[in-house]
Amino acid sequence: MSRPDLLLLGAGLASGLIAQALTEHRPEVSFLVLERGPSIGGNHTWCFHPDDLGQAEAPLIEPAVGHRWPVHSVIFPNLGHRQIDAGYLCVPSERFHAALAPRLRDRIRFGAEIVEVTPTSVRLASGEVLEAGAVIDARGAAPSPHVSLGFQKFCGLEVQLDEPLALDGPVIMDATVPQEGGFRFVYTLPFAPDRVLIEATSYANSPQLPAETFASDVLAYAKAKGWKVAKVIREEKGVLPITLAGDVQAFWEEARGVPRAGLRAGLFHQATGYSLPEAARLAALIARTRDLSAPALFATIREHAIRRWRDQGFYRAINRMLFLAAEPERRVQVFGHFYRLPAPLIARFYAGQSTAFDKVRILSGKPPVPIPHAVGALARRHPIGAPA
Repeated sequence: MSRPDLLLLGAGLASGLIAQALTEHRPEVSFLVLERGPSIGGNHTWCFHPDDLGQAEAPLIEPAVGHRWPVHSVIFPNLGHRQIDAGYLCVPSERFHAALAPRLRDRIRFGAEIVEVTPTSVRLASGEVLEAGAVIDARGAAPSPHVSLGFQKFCGLEVQLDEPLALDGPVIMDATVPQEGGFRFVYTLPFAPDRVLIEATSYANSPQLPAETFASDVLAYAKAKGWKVAKVIREEKGVLPITLAGDVQAFWEEARGVPRAGLRAGLFHQATGYSLPEAARLAALIARTRDLSAPALFATIREHAIRRWRDQGFYRAINRMLFLAAEPERRVQVFGHFYRLPAPLIARFYAGQSTAFDKVRILSGKPPVPIPHAVGALARRHPIGAPA
């Protein structure tokens, strides 16, 4: 390929959706995706609710949706089992790859190890330099001294069971497991009656992921449920950022004019860690942007990301209350309090569309953490170091 209009770095969710949007709506734009690994999407499972996406974004992800359920549930010690009559959808990475690979063909290069990036060029480990009208860096989250984070850590095992189960739908939080070192829960996605993804998750202060311990927790959970595991099909693990506070202007100065996307741009739901809706919004925006030169594209994405940062101020405040005001083993009470609220409010929260009345409802009533601690945590706005 001669000098393309765009180089997309990483073939994860953010780059994949940008490629999909350009292919669908801007076929005149040339681009090349550079991916270090052997496939599009890696080894991930992305989920979302139908209300999370607007009319411009939903068609971008529809070809990659592998599973959908009409309901989902949560389970908490003092709440019991609550079924929420709202849809839940899942995009497995293998389905994402199958949907995109035939469309990209020679516009993606696997095994590309990137060592240096500028707004208009990339140098590979081989020494080869590729140039473009603009580079979009979507290689996942990068540490920044200008943002304070907690972490959502997870390890999931997709397992084949000896006997089929009669599960109504996903359980996105079962918090009846021991609460050690942070808010812990197990997440289950029934892909088939005898095939389930079981994921142990922790909202914790440290990003270190003891994957072996988490995997043991998954198998122990299955055993406690009476589910007999015939074999483990695959393992999935990761660490998602949960933003507490930060200086968004300084965060973008670090980019040095390189357009960013996905987690690297800070584009995710800052309380839940869900990244698919924000990735779809940015992909739709880029497809609508006429000037794709590096300076113009950087300015467009930066403005969008800063606006989304400001829109999510309430969610960062909730995170601070969770990580700074609640003792790790009592964080479950914050979530249990939230899941007692009406289903439409919960849906708007996940969609990042909480109303002023929603915010009052979430913070009203007897607080699940000491009031002085909650007030102090909610008042903090700037980088604060690692949570205690």
